[in-house]
Formats: sequence, structure tokens, C-alpha cells
Amino acid sequence: MKFMENKNVNLAGGYWKNKEEVNRKITMEAVWNRFSETGRIKAVTFDYKVDENFTVHHFWDSDVAKWMEAASYFIGKGHNEFTERMEYLVDGIVNNQMEDGYFNSFYQYPGKIGGRFADRNMHELYCAGHLMEAACAYYEATGKDRFLRAMERYADLIERVFIKEESAAFATPGHEEIELALVKMYKTTGKEKYLRMARFFLDKRGTDRKDYGDRWGIVGVGLYSQSHIPVREQHTAEGHAVRATYLYSAMADVAKIAGDEELEAACEKLFSDIVNKKMYITGAIGSSHLGEAFTVPYDLPNERAYAETCASIGFAFFANRMTALKNDASYADVAERALYNGMMAGLGIGGDDFFYTNPLEINLSHHGKDVSVKEAEWLPITQRKKIFDCSCCPPNINRVLASIGGMIYGYENDTLYVNQFAESRGEENGLWVKQKTDYPNDGKVIIESNAERLCVRIPSWCTNFTSDVSFKEEKGYAVFDGGCAEINMEMKPVLIGADPRVRDNYGKAALNMGPLVYCIEGIDNKDIFELSLNSDASFETEYDEGFGLYRIKAKGARKTGDGKLYSPLNFNKEDIDMEFIPYNCFANRGKSDMKVWINLA
Repeated sequence: MKFMENKNVNLAGGYWKNKEEVNRKITMEAVWNRFSETGRIKAVTFDYKVDENFTVHHFWDSDVAKWMEAASYFIGKGHNEFTERMEYLVDGIVNNQMEDGYFNSFYQYPGKIGGRFADRNMHELYCAGHLMEAACAYYEATGKDRFLRAMERYADLIERVFIKEESAAFATPGHEEIELALVKMYKTTGKEKYLRMARFFLDKRGTDRKDYGDRWGIVGVGLYSQSHIPVREQHTAEGHAVRATYLYSAMADVAKIAGDEELEAACEKLFSDIVNKKMYITGAIGSSHLGEAFTVPYDLPNERAYAETCASIGFAFFANRMTALKNDASYADVAERALYNGMMAGLGIGGDDFFYTNPLEINLSHHGKDVSVKEAEWLPITQRKKIFDCSCCPPNINRVLASIGGMIYGYENDTLYVNQFAESRGEENGLWVKQKTDYPNDGKVIIESNAERLCVRIPSWCTNFTSDVSFKEEKGYAVFDGGCAEINMEMKPVLIGADPRVRDNYGKAALNMGPLVYCIEGIDNKDIFELSLNSDASFETEYDEGFGLYRIKAKGARKTGDGKLYSPLNFNKEDIDMEFIPYNCFANRGKSDMKVWINLA
């Protein structure tokens, strides 16, 4: 299938519309202001004086480019409040691009230029890729092509240096991104050479010893940057989780466009390895702070989970591309999980503070003086921040929430696919569709369209999916003859268990309702580490205006001892009321203990 483009889908209400508006009115401004304060904006526009009080970082271009991509999506839908800033940024980039097409604010800072394309780990092609994605988005939104033409010149230089001359010090980028960006350049311009370039970087990866000289290649010969073996032979997810999912996304893109069965098979194996062995229940990935990376199967610690927001976003990108490649709803299921839980936990309810990492447990006592300094370094922060030194996640949230419409509908010939549920209207390729729903607060969805065949995802969490018209099931979709249906998905609290090999979760359960994972916080529950639930516990739901989602109440128990450090196993149990909130809403009300996985009584 092909996804409807974001510009052709308008959100009309509900959860994602609310988040889109918070993003437009608050988050975009917050990120711009922090980027202005930290020097990112003036670095990209070269609007600075060279002095000892100002330095440029090697990944700042990518931060600003993601904000530009988000602004472009909004401009494309008529929100012109971002136009002046976009033109200012484009002016800075175009006017300061070098004669041969090169642009990088770090290496163009006085004294740096001699080192370009000399260090694989310095994010040059990563930054170039994000600039290309932003240029494509701005062109598609406005029809103005000077930013796009500037990036085409940059792509010409990259082709000459990396493909024709092979004169760069490395063969492929340490941080993937340009691969999927080149696919976007191909789709935007129709020029085959960009697709060839994307395939070159994919085919070259893991085959050239020039790439083994980087500092990460010392351990595992390129495992960290997915350079250990050729991409078609990669069947297990390894290394830095964001880099990996950006690479896998490009692999899926090229597999679909080129009909590359080997790439497709590799993507299937990689996706399966993540979902079945290396994914948190929240859709987060990358469990280790060492390299922000995947580790061994079933190593999914809760308190020390790294679970970077960008990794959940990258995983959603990969899942969406697999949905398009395979026409299989199970991939869209994973995208939903990653978006609602792994990504949205990274954004505060107010819209102006963020998490870089997203733990599944917070024990405040471990953040005090009773743990070693080294251990404390490994623990995620307990409260969101306005800005990070490495601030890739906030503008990544900007661009996803500005383009969430492009993840809802797909089509193929006269068949319409509903992959995500959101009150919205879409129109493309002669097809139109309207969806009315209060999802994820309600499982009722009314769909009207002019499609001859309608395929609606049956979520994996749903055990009771009904409709007013008959359907058959196919690859996780309810398939209807005709384009209209009224669907009901029973949405109730359910306790979920983990594979016993996930040691942190043995004897525990997580509470889910619909696509949302829930947690308990100390603000609502006293001494949360002493609490337990029966496997047959009953639940009540209550809407929370502040969260815009439902809370869940349950009867639980607290184990109490006799005051001795060790005693015969005869704990007393005190019946208590427990209160759960959506995991993506944790840490919005001050510092608090938090748990996703709850002890079973």
C-alpha cells in the first residue's frame, strides 16, 4: 500500500488533534526559543560573531532541520505563522552554502573546514539527511524550490565524494539518516539518482574496511553502527537503536520501491527480533545507556531502561514502512504502541518539557546519596527538561506530531486501509475517507469512504471486534466490501504478562487499556513498591480532564511485615485502593516513584 500524504489528511478532533494543537501552539515555540538561547539558530544562519563565548556543535544542524520539517508540515496546512522563521532559516542556509554545495555549520565555523568528510562519527551525512528531509517538506508545502535546489547541490557533492571519487575518509555514515532522506529526495524530485545513492549507501554498509577504523568499530567491528556485516545479512537488531531503525526504515523503503526480496526478508527478520525479544511493552527500544543500544534478547530492565524517545519514533517509522511493504496490520499495531506510549511519554502534558530517556520504573530512593555515583549516572532523570545538550528528541516530536495524519490511511488501487484511529478526513488518488471516533478513550469508530474495499486494522489488544456490516479477516485487517462501516472495539483494562525470560518482570503484570500502557505513581499510591494485584482484579475507569485520558482504579493489597528484617513467610495483607494513570502521563505532577510492572499477589 501507499500511505496518504500528511497534507491530504486533516485531523478533526480527539487525542491526536489535541496533541497536534499543543505542538503547534506551545511545543514548536518552546523548541524554537531553547534553540535560540543555546545558539542553534544563529549557528545555522551564521548570524554570529566569532568569539570565545560561542561554539558550534556537530549535530546542531539536524536539530534545527527537524524543527524546519515540522514547520513545513504546518505551513502546508495553512498555518503561516511559521513562514517568516522558515524563510530566515532558508536564507541562512542558502546564502552560506559553499560553492561546491557543502553546508555544515560546524565545519564551516572558522578553523574547521579542513576536516570535512574525515571523521565518520561527526554526523555530517546525518545532518545533511535531515536538511534534505526539511527541504522536501518545505517544497511540498509551498512550491518554493530554492531550499530543495540547495540540497540537490549538496547531494551532488556527496555523490561525487562518496560514490564517484570515493575520496572521503569513510564509506558510509556512522549515524544513518541520509539513506531514508535520499529516498524522500527521489520521491519529491522524481530523479532516479537519489534512489541509486540510497541503494549505494545501503549496499556499501558493512562491506568497506574504511568504516572499521572509527572508535566504535573497535568493539564488535562496527556493531554499534550496524556496520558489522552487509545489511542483507543482518537478521538481529544490534547497536545504537536510533541509528538502527533509521537504517531499517531506509531498507524497507528501498525494498518496496525496487522489489528487493533480500532486503525485504532482512527487514522482516530484524522487525521480528525487536518485537519478540528486545521491545519494551511501551514500544520503546534500546535498553542500555551504554551506546543507547540494543543488548541481548530479553534484557529489558525497567528502572535503568534507556528507551530514548527518538528510538520509539524511529521504530514507528520502521513499522509504518513495513505496513506499506507487507500490507499487514501487525506492523501498524507496533507503530501505535510506540507512538502512544514510547514517544508520548517523552513530552510533558504542558507541551514544553521533554524526556530523552523513558524509564518504566522510578525509585526515588535510588537517586539519593545511598547509591554510588556511577550507579546514579546510569539512572534516567525523574523530571522532564526544557532542553538537552543532545536535543534531538524535542524537534523529533515536533515533526511527528505535525505529520501524524500521514500515518493513518493507506490505499492500493480501490482499496482503502485504516491503519490508525483518529477523527479525521483524508483525500488522495480519487479516494476520500472520513473517520469519527474518540479513540483511544472509546473503541467506537464510524468510517465513511468512497472505496470499493475497506480494510480496517483489528488491534492486537482487541478481543471483541464487531461491526454493523459483515467482514472477513485478512492479515490483521477486517475487510469490508464497500467503504463504510461502524466498528466497535471493546476497550477494557487487561493485565499483561511478560515472557519469563524478562527477569525484571517475572511474577509481575502490566495494566493496559486499548493501546495505552498504564502505571502507578507515588502521588496517588503510598509505598508503591509494597503493592500487589490479584490476577483476577476488577477495575473501574474514570475520565481525567487534565490527562485527556482515563484513569483506572483497582482493589489491590499491601504486604506488611512484623517489624523484623527477616521473618517466616507469613506477611499480612492490607486491602487498599490502587490508582493507575496512562504511562505517557507520568512525571507531570512533581517527583514521584513510578512503576509499570506490578507485583502479582
